[in-house]
Amino acid sequence: MIRKTFILTLLAAALPLLLGGCRGARLSVADEQMERGEYYEAARTYRKIYNKLKKPSERSLRAEVAYKLGNAHSRLSQSARAAGAYRNALRYGHPDSLLYRHIAQALHADGKYAEAADAYRQYLMLAPGDAIARTGLKGATDAARMRQHPTRYKVANAKLFNSRRSDFSPQIQGDKLYFTTTNEKVTGDAHSEVTGIKRGDVWEVSKDEQGKWQRPEPVKGELNSVADEGIISFSPDGRTMYLTRALRRSDADTKVEIVTSARSDASWGEARRFDLIEDTVANYGHPSVDPTGTYIYFTSDRGGTHGSYDIWRMRLDATAGTLPENLGPSINTSGREMFPYAYSDSILYFASDGHPGMGGLDIFRATLNPGGGWKVENMGVPLNSQADDFGITFFPGRNAGYFSSGRADARGYDHIFSFELPDLDISISGYVTDLEEEPIAGARIRIIGRDGSNRRAVSRDDGSFSFTLERGVSYLMQAGAKGYLNARQEFTADSAEEDAAYEVDFMLASLTSPNVVENIFYDYDKATLRPESALALDSLATLLKENPSITVEMSSHTDRVGSDAYNNALSERRAKSVVDYLIAAGISPERLQWKGYGKTRPKSVTKRIARLYPQFPEGQVLDEEYVSSLSDEDRAAADQINRRTEFKVTSTDFELPL
Repeated sequence: MIRKTFILTLLAAALPLLLGGCRGARLSVADEQMERGEYYEAARTYRKIYNKLKKPSERSLRAEVAYKLGNAHSRLSQSARAAGAYRNALRYGHPDSLLYRHIAQALHADGKYAEAADAYRQYLMLAPGDAIARTGLKGATDAARMRQHPTRYKVANAKLFNSRRSDFSPQIQGDKLYFTTTNEKVTGDAHSEVTGIKRGDVWEVSKDEQGKWQRPEPVKGELNSVADEGIISFSPDGRTMYLTRALRRSDADTKVEIVTSARSDASWGEARRFDLIEDTVANYGHPSVDPTGTYIYFTSDRGGTHGSYDIWRMRLDATAGTLPENLGPSINTSGREMFPYAYSDSILYFASDGHPGMGGLDIFRATLNPGGGWKVENMGVPLNSQADDFGITFFPGRNAGYFSSGRADARGYDHIFSFELPDLDISISGYVTDLEEEPIAGARIRIIGRDGSNRRAVSRDDGSFSFTLERGVSYLMQAGAKGYLNARQEFTADSAEEDAAYEVDFMLASLTSPNVVENIFYDYDKATLRPESALALDSLATLLKENPSITVEMSSHTDRVGSDAYNNALSERRAKSVVDYLIAAGISPERLQWKGYGKTRPKSVTKRIARLYPQFPEGQVLDEEYVSSLSDEDRAAADQINRRTEFKVTSTDFELPL
């Protein structure tokens, strides 16, 4: 027979065990309490019975009661107490082999992942085909990894919303936040037999004129009653609330049902049964209406359920008697799937203890594939913890919102937490300079992404610029300025989900002055280019291809050593060697001239040369007379500066002949 439960069996995840009196320490009473879902009362009764069993002849009964006490604690998500009770059952020889799996599951939910994994393996030696244990083993293994590799989500206790009891299942609607609370100010004085605390009401939080959240208060109107109310959702227009309700009955098991409430101005009307579901046998709760108002998703233990509770859905425009649709084995397992949140028509968030996870209920994201079927992903740490995590809601258009969790509360109460996924800080910055490394202010930088983005910037006075980027996107960048040739660079931002800062500099060649080509090397007394010159020459070829309308003169210069005739001839051959290389690289010969100047054009010391060689004053011409006056070491440096290859733009209107 399908177990009949109270609303908080569906609603709450981590609830307290409060010590007190009981109505009789009889095992049959405790078993009846468990059957009715009165886990709090059952745990009290089992504990009282267990403490009275002292005789050696009562050993087997003590084992049975300890086992059942472990089950009650487990249903209350009191994992540490459940593990202790199950171990007592094992110590006294309880014969049920499932005991080993229960111990593993309790250790798993208590965050003792290594011990849990060992216990799962021990049980699987007895029952190698047990799918629940295999899933649990994977979850315990994955949990240790997720702890070591948390996601970028930021989580914080939403202290303003939380009371000294349980507050959970928040729901953002417009500029308000609604949630379920069991605080001491809720309607009625009765305490739940399931949890030992007061039954739930729906409360709300509003914002002031500055957009700050105010103190929570009960929703206005006739919605809250002595019954358990909570776990809410809204129609797209915000005028109809769908919620879960249960009321303890003395003559029958309590049914959990979905009800609706209509809003009139700021007040909510008395809850009425949701008439689309005619089934009065099974339990229905945790409604979630999708943003379009097409479907209502919910949790139920109706016939056809894969496990304890499954997630189902129905069209809101369906006729009475229409059967709900089970979301299938991709989402539903042999465990509990609960607290659905329909983010869109293809994304569903829910809580489950049947998928591999951190222990207890974890929050999962399910994405509907184009061909059908759902892809389910654990939301990871810190959204999930060893405690129960459930009941998520989002601010519209933001990866931020609230959820509920039993973490960090020794009493076992659930509380509301905020979460946010910060935007990735991915950027690229750099400088635009000329070939002498002097900054170019006002240079135009353009960045085009494969994602369709196209942005522009202007370099600052110091030549700097910066852009924000998207991860995993390839970009083409171009920089240009008046009086300079354009330059291009390509790169791809890393796809890793982490902050990143890239740097790229542009050095623009002058349109009006000679430009030195660094790192061009020849063998001594020869015009043959050495292999290490290829990188610089290939970069020059790329520059010419990116500026197809220019023609250039390649010039070669020598130092002061040797005759004019010798140096002129050598520099002529060397300049031609560079032109030949560029032609072989695909540059049209019509765009290229070469000239050897020998030692007739000694270099003047620029700011850059002065920085590299502070012994030479800026503006000094390194002619033969000056160089001859230097020390041997400085003469060698000056001769090296004079030995150079340059290019100069000769025209900017070249067109290839048709």
